[in-house]
Amino acid sequence: MMEAVKNDRTPNFYFMEYELATWSIRNLLLIPHFAFPPSAIVKRKPLAATARRAGWVGCNIALNRIPAEARISIVREQSVLSEAEVRTKFKRVKPLEKISVTERGWTLDVLTGVRSLNQREFTNAEVYALERHFEKLHPGNRHIRDKIRQQLQNLRDAGLVEHVDKGRWRLKD
Repeated sequence: MMEAVKNDRTPNFYFMEYELATWSIRNLLLIPHFAFPPSAIVKRKPLAATARRAGWVGCNIALNRIPAEARISIVREQSVLSEAEVRTKFKRVKPLEKISVTERGWTLDVLTGVRSLNQREFTNAEVYALERHFEKLHPGNRHIRDKIRQQLQNLRDAGLVEHVDKGRWRLKD
């Protein structure tokens, strides 16, 4: 899976939650192929030596590390969303696909970090407060603040945030 993310070969994923007793779909999410940052792929332990596929290593997908904008609901609490609404949400995140695969993980992580602030307007300083978090996600980077600024510009260019004033940003609807 990590190789697929790094080589931009990740498929679109659908995640379904259903009620077993009635076999009815409760929630259905679409996550576009370009919305998986490497930080969302969590390596599992290799299968035991006694397993049929001994040594095989799988992964889990940490949905909370995928930006909310890229978790596109198709069915929410058993209500089917309109085709127009789903398409609008997909078109909103589609510009992320144009960001190079080597940059995209950082861009998605910064968007998730900005969302974690739980405010529509934010400052560079507020995102810089997440510096330790980004250091854990990207241990090889020694210029975290510079990278954050660069990724905010990527998000601006993708139409997901707007630059309000020096060091001030706003999430776009």
